[in-house]
Amino acid sequence: MTAVELPQFTLVDRKRSRERARRVGRVRVLVLVGYGIIGVFGLVAQLVPSLEHRMTDQSMRDTFLPPLSPGHLLGTDVLGRDSLWRLIGGLGVSLSVGLTAAALSVVLGLVVGILGGFFGRAAEVTTSVLVDVMWAFPAILLAIVFAGWLGPGLPAVVLALALTGWASFARIVRGEVLSLREREFIAAAQVLGVPKVVISFRHLLPNLLPVKMLMSVFFVATAIVAEAGLSFLGLGAQPPTPSLGVTLAEGRDYLNVTWWPVVIAGGVLTVLVLLLNGLSDDLRDRFDPKLRERS
Repeated sequence: MTAVELPQFTLVDRKRSRERARRVGRVRVLVLVGYGIIGVFGLVAQLVPSLEHRMTDQSMRDTFLPPLSPGHLLGTDVLGRDSLWRLIGGLGVSLSVGLTAAALSVVLGLVVGILGGFFGRAAEVTTSVLVDVMWAFPAILLAIVFAGWLGPGLPAVVLALALTGWASFARIVRGEVLSLREREFIAAAQVLGVPKVVISFRHLLPNLLPVKMLMSVFFVATAIVAEAGLSFLGLGAQPPTPSLGVTLAEGRDYLNVTWWPVVIAGGVLTVLVLLLNGLSDDLRDRFDPKLRERS
C-alpha cells in the first residue's frame, strides 16, 4: 500500500491564510458597525412622531447658524430650525418610506412570481404581461399620477415605488420558482396530491427566504434614494415634514448663503445607502456558499 500524500502548506500559504482571516475579520467588524448604525436609524424612525416639535420649532433670530453653534450641533436652516433634528426626522421618514415600499413590493412580487412560475402556462403568460406593462412605467411618472390623484405627499411616493418595484422582484422570484419546482421534494408533494397553494406556503416560501431578504434590503436602499429624489422635485414629503430630499431642495435655494445643509444631508443619504448595500452584500455572502468559498 502506498501512503497517501497530504498537501503540504508552505510558509507563504500560512501567511496568506492569516492575512485572509484578518481581512475577513476586519470586514465583519465593519459590517457589525453598519448593522448597529442601521439599528439606530431604525430606532430613530420609531421616535420621529414624538419628536416632531423639535423638528418644526422655528426661530427667525437664529437662521443659518453654522455647525457647532451653541445649542445647535449641526446649525440651523433658513427658518431657524435645528438641522440635527431635521436630519433625524428625515432619516426616519426615508426609512419608513423605504421599508413600507419594500414590504409592499416583496408581497406583490412573491405572489406574482409564484403564480407565474408554478401555476401553469396561463398564469405564466398573464404575469409576464403584467410585469412587462409595469416596467414600461417609470416611478416618477406614477408618482406624478398619484400626486394628482392623492395630492403630493408620501402616500403617492410609496404607491409609486411599490407598483414599480414589485415587477423586478417578481421576475427574480419566478426564476427561482422555476428552479425549485424541479426539485424532488416538490415533485413528491405533487405526486401525493398536495394542493399547489399548500406547496407554495410549505415549501416554496421557506426556500425563497434568501431571495426575499436580499431583494428587500436592496430595495429599501433604492426606495430611499427614489424618495429623496421625488421629495427634491416636490412630489414627496411636503414642508414642514422633514425629509432628506426636502432638505436638499431647501439648501439648493440658498447655496450662495450657506453650503452645509446640502453637504450634510447628501452625506447622510450616501452613508445610509452604502450601509444598506453593504448589508445586502453581507447577506449574499452568507447565503451563497460559492461566493464564500471564493473569498
